[in-house]
Amino acid sequence: MTPPGAGVPQDAVLAIVGATGLVGTVMIDILNSRPSVPWGEIQLIASARSAGKKISVRGERHGVLPLTPEVFDGVDIALFDVPDGISERWAPLAVRRGAVVVDNSAAFRMDPEVPLVVPEINAAQIAHRPKGIIANPNCTTLSMMPALGALHRRFGLTELVVASYQAASGAGRAGVERLSAELAAVVGTGVGVRGGDVAQMLAAAGLGVSSPFPAPLAMNVVPWAGSLALEGWSSEELKVRNESRKILDIPRLKVSATCVRVPVLTTHALAVHAVFAQPLTVEQAREVLAAAPGIVLADDPTTGVWPTPAAVVGTDPTYVGRIRQALDFANALEFFVCGDNLRKGAALNTYQIAELLAAERHSDTP
Repeated sequence: MTPPGAGVPQDAVLAIVGATGLVGTVMIDILNSRPSVPWGEIQLIASARSAGKKISVRGERHGVLPLTPEVFDGVDIALFDVPDGISERWAPLAVRRGAVVVDNSAAFRMDPEVPLVVPEINAAQIAHRPKGIIANPNCTTLSMMPALGALHRRFGLTELVVASYQAASGAGRAGVERLSAELAAVVGTGVGVRGGDVAQMLAAAGLGVSSPFPAPLAMNVVPWAGSLALEGWSSEELKVRNESRKILDIPRLKVSATCVRVPVLTTHALAVHAVFAQPLTVEQAREVLAAAPGIVLADDPTTGVWPTPAAVVGTDPTYVGRIRQALDFANALEFFVCGDNLRKGAALNTYQIAELLAAERHSDTP
């Protein structure tokens, strides 16, 4: 069966839905930084309140179009970065109008008829899209996938324990604005030395309510990200479990995740405990990771070299360090990962899938 959206032509029309959002803005930056692009036309789409805005893309000013059914006529590939409910409604409509959709929301990730793609790991899955939709993983899962995928191919991953340290931008523009406001309210005031001072200062500054976070984030660590799912687990933690299984094609992979929000604007970090079917050494792991696409090793603790969000933000690769043998577990490795959650964790991975779709069609052209 030919999938919906097959026959994407050369010089395809690319649409970015949610172009004025946080991830959409980064996607435009990525487009502008590419030496060349395979698109004959680029369309920017957003909500009615953003319609008419002018944004420069590859040297041309583009007006933002409102989200309507007709806007997808003639579109070959549509990149969605919008809330789940909007994707659920509009992605199938875009497919019916002839587009292949790459969706960055959680709406379709676990649909068995929608591939969940990380190009470094399972690029071939883009060809199996009976609904005409390809899903982009959650930014937390994506931050570690290039490293885990490379190690799994060589040694066979069997168990995974992860603690994430997630940046405020994982909660969107509202998260960035909230942390920025909290930092402005408390930095230089001397608060935070005694318990309760931060919350009191935020309340005095009018920041006591309407936060995307369940507790003050400035000068704090919040052991929660996402919404309550089941039996005390958060939605973010279950995404790590379910998406890792699907991407790596290990349906029974044992996964335990604890997702933590930290006072960093952008770039997620993860402490990973991975158990493998085959014995492995630190040296073997470094060799595999050094040869893997999209990974940069930053791993020399003797000289203080390891990944940090401040060093990684604004870059495309996944940075891996603190690689060490687990002391009390067989065939197990510990390592630390940092990745810009707005780039590889969202916009870049989505755009890389679009490039694969364009290359797929170009290869079919006589």
